[in-house]
Amino acid sequence: MAGKEPLLGTLKACVLGMQEAGSDPITDDSPHVVPLCDVLEMIMRKGLRSGVLGLKRRDYWHWIEELPQHDTCDRLPHLSVMIEKTLACPKVLTPQGKGRYFLRLALNRKSLVVAFQHLQHTHKLLEWYDPLFSVLGNEEHFEPFLSLLLVVSQSSFALDLQNSSFLDESWLLPICVLYETVPCRELGMVLRYQEGRVFVIEILPDSQTEVDEVVLAGDIIDEINGVSLRNAPNGQAGVVLSRLKGEPLIFRMIRWRWKDGEVFRPLIPYFKLVQDRVPNFQLQQKPRSQDSGQERPQQDGRLLYSVQYLGQADVGMFGGKEILDVGITKVRKLNCLPRNVLLDIKETEVAVKEQESSEVLFHYSYPEISSVGRRVDNRRVFALCAAEREENLDMTSFNCVVFEALNHNECEEIIKRIATGFKHTEWFV
Repeated sequence: MAGKEPLLGTLKACVLGMQEAGSDPITDDSPHVVPLCDVLEMIMRKGLRSGVLGLKRRDYWHWIEELPQHDTCDRLPHLSVMIEKTLACPKVLTPQGKGRYFLRLALNRKSLVVAFQHLQHTHKLLEWYDPLFSVLGNEEHFEPFLSLLLVVSQSSFALDLQNSSFLDESWLLPICVLYETVPCRELGMVLRYQEGRVFVIEILPDSQTEVDEVVLAGDIIDEINGVSLRNAPNGQAGVVLSRLKGEPLIFRMIRWRWKDGEVFRPLIPYFKLVQDRVPNFQLQQKPRSQDSGQERPQQDGRLLYSVQYLGQADVGMFGGKEILDVGITKVRKLNCLPRNVLLDIKETEVAVKEQESSEVLFHYSYPEISSVGRRVDNRRVFALCAAEREENLDMTSFNCVVFEALNHNECEEIIKRIATGFKHTEWFV
């Protein structure tokens, strides 16, 4: 007799949670979708044997793909159509991605249970599963599993099948938006091809894209007028755009920022690679047109500057302006994710505050600041060197603290204001 199967208990909890939520239809915004898909995948993988002589690693997609070949009476045309649709999707490249796409498609069409019922009567494929260790190869577990799937099939799903470009890597899906723009000579997006994805690394000033205020540096072009750019070779976006010259354009964009306001987690390794090749690349928080002085927060009548804190590094015993370039380079090599902060330039000190709570993270009085300036190759990145006296030692070292302003004009303004705050400061523009 088979023992209790914990995965079936987990699946039952997911189904009950879905029923209690009562949303109709169930979309990707439901917190129950990812756990449901995740436990289904675990069930489909548990006890799955390798291929002949153990040389071929199988995934559940491989038996799904073979189901129509074992349908001698052609009884499952609907299942065959779903498999063909999955194979035709250009956004999923691996067996894992194809299996996940199929699961989402089958949930939308209330047909998932059909695939398992067919598997149950296809002994050649069912033999892929260990009868003792698996759920699908064990008769006592298979029946309650099918019963739970029948309950799932009573719910209506409306999952976004176009949002599939990260299924190869994650059940967690990004935010996707449509960007429609008029025909124009130049869009003003600087692109970088990285690991089969097309990243926007810069929005050019005064371009059509900047005027439209939709795309931000760090976003990914997923489609152009329905043409997928998943796994696109270098230059493919330009080729597609040249074919559509003079036509209205509809981009499907993947946002770098996720629902929680932070970087979409599967993108973090990509951004580290992009930053290695494009050291000045930074994620854009909002359109430049929203960066006017009128929108700056104020405190006690002083303007606060919304900047990104990029990090800090020890630069040794010398804190002159010549060391700023070294310090900025050190910080950029750390590949820290930028943090949104407020820069408060007071009469006696410079304070760096948390953007949401205005809590002071750290501050430097003007006598502690030895230099301030920016790099010539990026007019928005600036830094200040500040003295750090070692406790119990009559020695002083310097830290280089690096920020990025919203634009080069504001960067210059910040540098000048800090420079006037202390009498003997050296700075450059």
